[in-house]
Amino acid sequence: MRQSLIKATLLNKAVLLFGLIMLLNIGDSIAQKGKSFTGLLEYKISSRDTALRNILPDNSMYIYTNDTITRMENFTDQLGMQVTIKHMEKNKSYLLLNTVAGKFAIQTDLSAQDTSKYKNKYTFRKKLFKRKFLGMKANRIMASHPDLEEPIEFLYFKKISGKYNSTFEDFPGLPVRYSVVTADGVIDYELVKINPYTPNRDLFGVPSDFERVTFDEFLSRMIESKNGGEIIPDE
Repeated sequence: MRQSLIKATLLNKAVLLFGLIMLLNIGDSIAQKGKSFTGLLEYKISSRDTALRNILPDNSMYIYTNDTITRMENFTDQLGMQVTIKHMEKNKSYLLLNTVAGKFAIQTDLSAQDTSKYKNKYTFRKKLFKRKFLGMKANRIMASHPDLEEPIEFLYFKKISGKYNSTFEDFPGLPVRYSVVTADGVIDYELVKINPYTPNRDLFGVPSDFERVTFDEFLSRMIESKNGGEIIPDE
């Protein structure tokens, strides 16, 4: 019984982690247009429902890129610091986690994943005219989703490739103001800083003190850690 509860708890957390990877990479199969970019993209994350902001406080997401690899960083109270390193050309990624059981780099071969069930349900309709955003011209697009009462206006930079933030399929550029429908409600993302520069190459490597494991191996190691180093069979 104890073993079943441990597995259920870990599985719930693991699904959240895996969802993070898929959210970042869901649009990888689509050819992205626009100019290349190297540097930092910083997004503010907030709940659209103000009543939930005490439970889901504002957060930040940082995306570093050298145009071939992206490194995404964010922090949540539930899961702590999360770092995802994605090689866009090799279509592979690592989720770096520092846990009580050790430091792990959970590897995912995105080309081998069946992403059909993760494909988003958004539909888009472009709008005329543009808005000024961070001193640049941003294109407008209306996004619809079955769980939204009405369409939401998204903004994007057409001149920068959307591959650095591939949250949506068939997106025509880098999304800079957008919303994501989740189990916790609608979460708003807004680009607050864009800093072109050449990041340190060490940002895009897996640290030597992190053990590379598959998702299943990570789950087993966490269960073993919860049991004090011993796997206890179900009763």
